[in-house]
Amino acid sequence: MSNTSAAYVANNETIVCYAPQMVTSKGVWLGDNPFKFSLPVFILQLLLIVATSRLLHFFLKPFRQPRVVSEVLGGFILGPSVLGRSKFGEIVFPLRSVMVLDTMANVGLLYFLFLIGVETDISIVQHVGRKALVIALAGMLFPFIISVSSSFIIHKELTTIERSSYILFFVVALSVTAFPVLVRILAELKLLKMKIGRLAMSAALISDLCGWFILAFAIALSDKETFEWTSIWVLLSSTLFVIFCIFVVQPAVKWLIRQTPGGDTFNEFSICVILSGVMISGFITETIGIHAVFGAIIYGLVIPNGPLGITLIEKLEDFVTGILLPLFFASTGLKTKISIMVGVYNWALLILVIFLACAGKVLGTLLVALFYKMPLREAVTLGFLMNTKGLIEMIVLNVAKKQNVLDERLFTIMVIAAVAMTGLITPIVTIIYRPARTSVPYKWRAIQSTKPDAELRVLVCIHSPRNVPTIINLLEASHPTKNSPLCIYVLHLIELTDRASAMLIVRGTQESGRPAVSPMQAQSNHVIKSFKNFMQHNSCVSVHPLTAISYYSTMHQDICNMAEDKRVTFIVIPFHKQQMVDGEMASMNPEFRILNQNVLANAPCSVGILVDRGLSGSTDLAANQLSHHIAVLFFGGPDDREALSYASRMAEHPGNSLCVVRFLPGKNSAKLKSEPSLAPTNPKTLKEQTDSRREKLLDNDLIKDFRIKAKNDESLVYIERLVNNGEETVEAVRSVDDIHDLFIVGRGQGIFSHLTAGLTDWSECPELGTIGDLLASSDFSAKVSVLVVQQYTASGVQEEETGIPDSPSQQDKQYITNQVNQDHRPQ
Repeated sequence: MSNTSAAYVANNETIVCYAPQMVTSKGVWLGDNPFKFSLPVFILQLLLIVATSRLLHFFLKPFRQPRVVSEVLGGFILGPSVLGRSKFGEIVFPLRSVMVLDTMANVGLLYFLFLIGVETDISIVQHVGRKALVIALAGMLFPFIISVSSSFIIHKELTTIERSSYILFFVVALSVTAFPVLVRILAELKLLKMKIGRLAMSAALISDLCGWFILAFAIALSDKETFEWTSIWVLLSSTLFVIFCIFVVQPAVKWLIRQTPGGDTFNEFSICVILSGVMISGFITETIGIHAVFGAIIYGLVIPNGPLGITLIEKLEDFVTGILLPLFFASTGLKTKISIMVGVYNWALLILVIFLACAGKVLGTLLVALFYKMPLREAVTLGFLMNTKGLIEMIVLNVAKKQNVLDERLFTIMVIAAVAMTGLITPIVTIIYRPARTSVPYKWRAIQSTKPDAELRVLVCIHSPRNVPTIINLLEASHPTKNSPLCIYVLHLIELTDRASAMLIVRGTQESGRPAVSPMQAQSNHVIKSFKNFMQHNSCVSVHPLTAISYYSTMHQDICNMAEDKRVTFIVIPFHKQQMVDGEMASMNPEFRILNQNVLANAPCSVGILVDRGLSGSTDLAANQLSHHIAVLFFGGPDDREALSYASRMAEHPGNSLCVVRFLPGKNSAKLKSEPSLAPTNPKTLKEQTDSRREKLLDNDLIKDFRIKAKNDESLVYIERLVNNGEETVEAVRSVDDIHDLFIVGRGQGIFSHLTAGLTDWSECPELGTIGDLLASSDFSAKVSVLVVQQYTASGVQEEETGIPDSPSQQDKQYITNQVNQDHRPQ
């Protein structure tokens, strides 16, 4: 070549020359081929890798496959195994581009592991139980024994590989459990809050940490030629680096944090210094002789939990995990050549590796679990869960290949084995372990059927801290007393994503005063603190914080299961729209609406959707100092009766006033209803007429009781409005006194009324019902909060069913419980 050139050695065989200045092209109009230049090729590779992995994840998501599987499979497809066998590989992934791609992949890996270090609270290890510790160690010891034994079979043809180095890397690859991937699998299987899920997470956390130490040790000892002195220097230098980070870097970062006053954002210079430290740490550890990722993760671990960590995560996480990290997994797939898996022997070797890995984990976990007298099926399930593979395994295999510890064939076998084991975990566990849900029958699934002197159990769902103030004020207005206390289960809803912060909150403690290790945990801590403050100001309230981590498509299962487990009477869930500064209602997340619809369709008790437009009040005031003007629009039916029952409970609060507006058919509407039916002898028609008369009797009885109370109580007002059609109904609703700050209405499911005829054609949110949709619309003049209530009316609830047992609040106890310990407390 005429220009200055350099050489790049690929696979120890092929030498590829390139011109250093061929980074950016002048464009096709000047005769340049963009595929000959580094930057255009890298951009195209990045787009293809991200698009392919996302597309595969979209198709594999219904099969509950973790994202790492789709990213490695994307590398398989784009690499020499599939598309790379044609001209596509030579054009899009030429050998000269491998160095650039690997470099950027490792940069993404550095920052991802830095974020993992920042988000990880190392003190959690101190709280891991002995059982989890023993299971983790046994799950690593048995694969080690099996690996050493099998090395004589697998290693016999690898004459160029030193056996001791091979064993160390082989043990790490087979014995380590990927904690982040395991947490997502447990969330998919709804096992996070169960005993087996918590045990698996604790054991995986220990296994992951041990894996990093063993990997560092393996890298230090992998140079067989200069083992005696080089390895010792590498280990000593690594130890000094860790000491330097703990005693120099961490105090320096804390000093930097102290220079930023509380509540202020960190300046650009501080963030730049911290992020530069990732590269510096990686350079130091790479210079020492261990992989740069160790410098990044150790540096991340010494960053104190709190506002700085949250700021770093918010700035980096989406870009690193969404764009850069897939490059690393895809590059692993690009290096894998499935085409060399020719012959029965290679496939038999692959099956042997998978069997050895699974057998070692399952056997070790099984023996320890049986020692602790765990059920056999649960022990086997735990063993398979511990076989989950992920990031550290891919790092091990790439480092081993780079240092010639694994040849190309064994590297391919190990990568395929890791992907296969991770992909098979969910189907296997689904088949062998199906935890039986014991549905405990209970009587009080509706507020109307709850006794006046009984405890009211409410499950409130929270998406973000913005939902908290109005819900707390609503609960405060519900008038908890010693005779009828309020037991509140606060369920923080967290979407299951590929972000590490959403996963590490599972391990994060939720005790007051502890710094948050992620933005999501910071939100959760804020929610818990607010409800704890509410409980401290009201002696008749007990609060139990819980967390649901799931995809929004299945999150309703968590909510309904929790409601049934805790024998809840009423579920309160926020509306999917929130009021903006200009008064308009804007959708926050379309998934919230689908979630609300699923909850309404599957709830085991009554449900209330809260349209939040603010509700005056403060938990800093005494209970009897709060004041609310409540209005109930009553058209009839079970939902309206439930709405009136809840409002009547709120009316007992000394500061509240209640106005019930009953809408009755006028003369013209009565004529329509009195027309004879075309088929009066039809059994279905007769049943509908009978049910209608029964509903009217129930409505009249409840209204009669309220009117009796209203005669002796000035805070209770009863009004009747005669309307003939939907238009008159809208006018009547708009004319209701605007002093009210809360409307409570029934959803009106299954009820047809001539009073609302035609309004459904304009309904924007049918899940709120006709009247609820009208009140929640931006066009409605009165901008007040609305609670739309649906009563639980499922058949089969017998009077002799068990009622709600005594609870802590009935024993005048006040406490706030830890999420992990209380999520599945026996009832």
